[in-house]
Amino acid sequence: MNIELRHLRYFIAVAEELHFGRAALRLNISQPPLSQQIIQLENETGARLFNRTNRSVQLTAAGQQLLQDARAILLQVEQASDRAARLHRGEEGELRIGFTSSAPFTAVVSDALYQFRQRWPQVHIQMQEINTRQQLAPLHDGRLDLGVMRNTPLPADLRHQLLLSEPLYAVVHWAHPLATAEKISVAALAAEPFVFFDPQVGTALYSEILALLHRYQIKPYITQEVGEAMTILGLVATGLGVSILPASFRRAQLADVVWLPLEERDALSELWLVWSAEREINEQMRHMMALLQQNKA
Repeated sequence: MNIELRHLRYFIAVAEELHFGRAALRLNISQPPLSQQIIQLENETGARLFNRTNRSVQLTAAGQQLLQDARAILLQVEQASDRAARLHRGEEGELRIGFTSSAPFTAVVSDALYQFRQRWPQVHIQMQEINTRQQLAPLHDGRLDLGVMRNTPLPADLRHQLLLSEPLYAVVHWAHPLATAEKISVAALAAEPFVFFDPQVGTALYSEILALLHRYQIKPYITQEVGEAMTILGLVATGLGVSILPASFRRAQLADVVWLPLEERDALSELWLVWSAEREINEQMRHMMALLQQNKA
């Protein structure tokens, strides 16, 4: 069977006008080619679609059924074409983003997500909270489109852009002797019970903060190891120890926790946007990447 969309469009015009001359004018073609197309359609379907006389044109039962089906087919084609175009423009589809626990606390990320949702509400954003090192494999094999993570060594196929460089702060209980200081050195924490990340979890902050302490010949006295930064804050709030965390976590606003700036100029943490260089950057990704860059500090 060799039925083309134009056959259906021509047939619908004749079926609605019930007049070959008016249908030809509507289609902006001459009448003989239109009649030939209808005959060809009838031959392809093996059904008589019109009862023709010198004075009238009427749909047969087969023609009435085909009219319903032809309209539905053309509507489906139009909708499919529109969906494909919207997907190509990044107005529909899905965007899969991995993010570390600190990312939602940064304005650059939270503002970009809000703006994306306002502009492209038909795009489903799938957010997956996952630590930095655990994002690398999903980004490589395409299970994640973008990753928001702390700075870490990347494999050769991954690329990154800097979103934010923020200071690291000492975090202490409000009743701690250091709590009244305006600023402290990391050396002031050397003998303090330290609440820190579990090294098995794989967060980049673990390596980043340890590297800072080691640069100043400090080996922290770690008494509690946990998986999440919010758990660290919760334990500091109970007075079980001190810690060091990026400034973005201050948005958690725990009443029993005091944030102290560090004197060391290199007490910084970077937040990166990461993607695979071996995979297509689709329009959904491009929109989000542009918003993140637009909002970065």
